[in-house]
Amino acid sequence: MGRATARRRVVRLRGDTTGARPDALAAEEPLEIRVGGEPLTVTMRTPGDDFDLVAGFLVGEGLVHTADTLAALRYCAGTDEDGANTYNVVDATLRGGAALPLSAHRNLLTTSACGLCGRDTVEAVRTHVRWPVAADPLRVAPRLLYGLPDLLRAAQRTFDSTGGLHAAGLFDATGRLLCAREDVGRHNAVDKVIGWALREGRLPLTGHLLLVSGRASFELTQKAALAGIPLLAAVSAPSSLAADLAEELGLTLVGFLRGESANVYTRPDRVTAGPAPAPAGPSVHQHAHGG
Repeated sequence: MGRATARRRVVRLRGDTTGARPDALAAEEPLEIRVGGEPLTVTMRTPGDDFDLVAGFLVGEGLVHTADTLAALRYCAGTDEDGANTYNVVDATLRGGAALPLSAHRNLLTTSACGLCGRDTVEAVRTHVRWPVAADPLRVAPRLLYGLPDLLRAAQRTFDSTGGLHAAGLFDATGRLLCAREDVGRHNAVDKVIGWALREGRLPLTGHLLLVSGRASFELTQKAALAGIPLLAAVSAPSSLAADLAEELGLTLVGFLRGESANVYTRPDRVTAGPAPAPAGPSVHQHAHGG
């Protein structure tokens, strides 16, 4: 659909001079998520990989666990004033026609800054983890971690033109980039990655690493754990609640992963000292369309 960016004319200031020029902006549009025809929520996202986004969101809500749980995904006929499909409504069909539990009817607006708005308490999001990560045998060398941000950055095609998107990348234990996704919301980027893994039949993601381009929040830690990912790394800071949850679940949380340095906040035993091969070249699944 090619809707990940939008063009806008701007006045550019350089010293004492001004000039008009076109500029590329990261697109942001609402996506309504329905399950079995019933509205569940609305999230503000960058169009593209919408089916992955919905699948990953449902994993994070504890509604879907494996690919065979999700029978179908389709765009509904949300239309604009000209009668054209906006591609801003996706309906998910659960296997066997299962309906949403009453607790899932949140009918809220999730902004690109927060994927947990509308939750009553933090305790309400401590969803049961289907695949405990505490016993995951993953071990990685520091130098493998140091190479991951460059691999993810190289896969950020839309960021190159807009400078305005978060990214999430899924890596295997050798440092090979398996999937990269971008979005105005960091939680959406993670959902897109996890949704891709679900649809590929890869859950649980035992022995994998998840890297996010911004900070590591409680919500992203929860999403990683629900997908069975034992290590979450971020180029920026984690929150205190993210560290608390990671410690509680036995998940390794890495922050400030920049250059040849990082902070390991929980389960440092998974980050082993000593030489290791450089991260493998990417085998990345990246595209800009909703299916």
